[in-house]
Amino acid sequence: MAERAIIARTRLQTRESRLAYLLLLPAVACVLGFMVYPLVSVGLMSIFRTNRLGWLQNFVGLANYFSVMNDAEFWRVTGRSILWTVLAVLSKTIFGLVIALLLNVKYRGRKLARMLFIAPWASSVPISVLLWSWVYNPQFGLLNHTLKITGITANPPVWLGYPISGFIAAIWVDIWIGIPFMALVFLAGMQAIPEDLYESADLDGVNGFQKFYYITLPGIKRILQISTLLSALWTFNDFNSIFILTGGGPVNMTDILITSIYKNAFVYARFDRAAVMAIITFIILTMLSAVYARHYFREED
Repeated sequence: MAERAIIARTRLQTRESRLAYLLLLPAVACVLGFMVYPLVSVGLMSIFRTNRLGWLQNFVGLANYFSVMNDAEFWRVTGRSILWTVLAVLSKTIFGLVIALLLNVKYRGRKLARMLFIAPWASSVPISVLLWSWVYNPQFGLLNHTLKITGITANPPVWLGYPISGFIAAIWVDIWIGIPFMALVFLAGMQAIPEDLYESADLDGVNGFQKFYYITLPGIKRILQISTLLSALWTFNDFNSIFILTGGGPVNMTDILITSIYKNAFVYARFDRAAVMAIITFIILTMLSAVYARHYFREED
């Protein structure tokens, strides 16, 4: 009887294992089809010369990489991408933290305020960026119209027509879209902090800034780290804001890496150069994630 029970149990476990592998097949197929294959394809394209259709021609090894690395325009775009990411993530973190503190205060209409505040993040990103392109329109845009009727200036600038103003305008749109996510994540972390800590601090006569510095910030430290990393990864790859607002112009002066990759591949048909830039971008983001994860898990231990 014992042997029969063991055999039956073994058969059941075998069936369950087969069923588990069978259920995993669609997920494995998706990973291979949408992640592994494109990565391998781009990697091969980066070490071959390609024609105008993207077909591999002749093997050149690292020549494509040396060509891109010796191009001053690549370093300008890379520096602009880093500046874009640092300014946007820093602003989203600061504004999100401030707004989360305001939404965490108990007052009438707090639920409605939270619901309205999530609208920019919940709506489609291309639609939000398109709405902002109308706001920046030099002829009938809300921003220039407001500047005129308030008497601030009779000749408001063409915001998206110049490199610096276009770059700043695109950064603001990315910040505006990303602030609600950061604020809601921080708010969730704040609400997980025990109220007893704040009540004890009130009894000890601690002021508001001290409560924020010694209770709130340590309480949301992990959330702050993870959300900042996610925001950095998303912001570095933000294609919509730049492309819809300025298209990388004027004269490619607002391009970041992701828009420059798109142009090289689908506008100039330089697929090998675009592949090299894509691999470099992948390496940068992988290194950023690895450093951040190492720091996070080291503190966790």
